[in-house]
Amino acid sequence: QVQLVESGGGLVQPGGSLRLSCAASGFTFSTYYMAWVRQAPGKGPEWVSGISPGSGRARYADSVNGRFTISRDNAKNTLYLQMNNLKPEDTALYYCAGNATPNAMFELPPRSSWGRGTQVAVSS
Repeated sequence: QVQLVESGGGLVQPGGSLRLSCAASGFTFSTYYMAWVRQAPGKGPEWVSGISPGSGRARYADSVNGRFTISRDNAKNTLYLQMNNLKPEDTALYYCAGNATPNAMFELPPRSSWGRGTQVAVSS
């Protein structure tokens, strides 16, 4: 059974940093393309970033490029998102998602492949 459990969210002031983690189980993590997606209150989901199985490739949405860094540790079956210089518009529920196809590198993976999410709030 595929399971993705996100953690690391919280309340942070503008300009601050957070590191999200996603613990994966129930599938061969090292062979999956992984992604972070987010959904702000009252808005549709947004693809944030994707990473290839071997970490050789990563892509970012324009809205976070240069501020967020995606990474993974295949030995620990864990996905990360380092978020720096956070802005109020980054406030959202953040989900990790996995997909066997490269589509996760540039578009929203199927909703059924998402975890339950971790809340990030950026406010002074």
